[in-house]
Amino acid sequence: EAAHEFTVYRMQQYELGGQPYGTRSAVLNTEARTVEADVLSRRCVMMRLVDFSYEQYQKALRQSAGAVVIILPRSISSVPQDVVRQFMEIEPEMLAMETIVPVYFAVEDEELLSIYEQTRAASASQGSASAAEVLLHTATANGFQMVTSGTQSKAINDWLIPSVEGRLTGLGGEDLPTVVIVAHYDSFGVAPWLSHGADSNGSGISVLLELARLFSRLYTYRRTHAGYNLLFFASGGGKFNYQGTKRWLEDNLDHTDSSLLQDNVAFVLCLDTLGRGNSLHLHVSKPPKEGTLQHAFLRELEMVVASQFPEVKFSMVHKKINLAEDMLAWEHERFAIRRLPAFTISHLESHRDSLRNSIMDRRAQIDTKALIRNTRIIAEALTRVIYNLTDKGAPADLQIFTDQMQIQQEQLESVMDWLSSQPRAAQLIDKDSTFLNTLEYYMGRYLKDVKQHHVKADKRDPEFVFYDQLKQVMNAYRVKPAIFDLLLAVCIAAYLGVAYVAVQHFGLLYKMIQRLSLKTKQQ
Repeated sequence: EAAHEFTVYRMQQYELGGQPYGTRSAVLNTEARTVEADVLSRRCVMMRLVDFSYEQYQKALRQSAGAVVIILPRSISSVPQDVVRQFMEIEPEMLAMETIVPVYFAVEDEELLSIYEQTRAASASQGSASAAEVLLHTATANGFQMVTSGTQSKAINDWLIPSVEGRLTGLGGEDLPTVVIVAHYDSFGVAPWLSHGADSNGSGISVLLELARLFSRLYTYRRTHAGYNLLFFASGGGKFNYQGTKRWLEDNLDHTDSSLLQDNVAFVLCLDTLGRGNSLHLHVSKPPKEGTLQHAFLRELEMVVASQFPEVKFSMVHKKINLAEDMLAWEHERFAIRRLPAFTISHLESHRDSLRNSIMDRRAQIDTKALIRNTRIIAEALTRVIYNLTDKGAPADLQIFTDQMQIQQEQLESVMDWLSSQPRAAQLIDKDSTFLNTLEYYMGRYLKDVKQHHVKADKRDPEFVFYDQLKQVMNAYRVKPAIFDLLLAVCIAAYLGVAYVAVQHFGLLYKMIQRLSLKTKQQ
């Protein structure tokens, strides 16, 4: 076909703490090549994920390519795991290297693969041919002109990052201790529109919602109504240094006289990446002291894992807060900075794990059995703390969430399916988005006083800046190269020149033809 239209997803472009990340350009109108070509300057370099390497990407940038288009397979699950791991490790490096070259991602289809193969064949033939062959091939071969439909990207002013809060009020007096349960809902990857974040942090949000459902049932009946307030917070902007949590803390601790966060916080439990693996790690900024509720929760986690889930490897990971870093390691550090006892539970041992910020984090990566098991471990340990079951003599292997109170696998799976079926990048979710309205409705089914909180960057000194043009339509037009027009013009000029000379010297030409014809007759 003469043209093919397909959707492309642009690499991240944002500023965080005054530092720019990603690509600064969005406009593309140039001829396609693959990395096999010797000259990539001012060309649109096409790459397939299965053949992608950071060295090839750097080569395109060094040669001042006009753009880079990386073609992804229809199903990420079909990609070999070594390719997935390699690309996950490359993503942060791609973002850290700010560039003016537009970088796009596209999902393959038959026409796009055909364009790629034709372009690759043309690029490869140029590398092994002589200069004359290259010139002839360049003049006669078909090429593809890649053109985007959008305009140059610009900063989005007044963008709001929303978060959702809800609570279950404990039974008793006004000064009850509060347990805060937090998970950020946004996802992150090299391209916002491809960031589905199934494990990070779709799994964390799904566990938070299931805990809200379970404890709402316990808090419905006076006999099982605990003397603890439970405060649930689905935070936004988690991948951008936990902006939603930061503003929520400021609003509750600095700008209000009465707040559950001001009065008597037992501890803050942050949920992050819980959808696979056979290990659980409790990340802390400061090891909890004996006799505190934080230490009691740690002890209950160890007991539940050892007695009911011996196949799980559990450990506490101590890491001090490094304020010199541009990004905090874990969400609990936001609370620890404000002197609130907090920790993060995750199956990841390190905050630097590439799974936390990758477009490869899809639903297929989630182990449903591990997610259910981790949800149950957290729910059992939390229940033992707020009901003080261990001190009351309850055995370590007592299973609380069974029968009618058991974790509902179908509901947990459907929530995970919903979360991972859509990109949840912070740049794509505003206060009126369908995703946020659904999340708020779901929390409202089980919690009281459900409401949104919003973060807007300061106009004079913004902590974060987002940019538009993250999703565009690209057209690939089949064209002849510019040198073909030049060669055609030369041929036409030569033809007209010969015709002009023939007309101007027609008599001489006629006599010459006569002589030739006479010689032929004489012979």
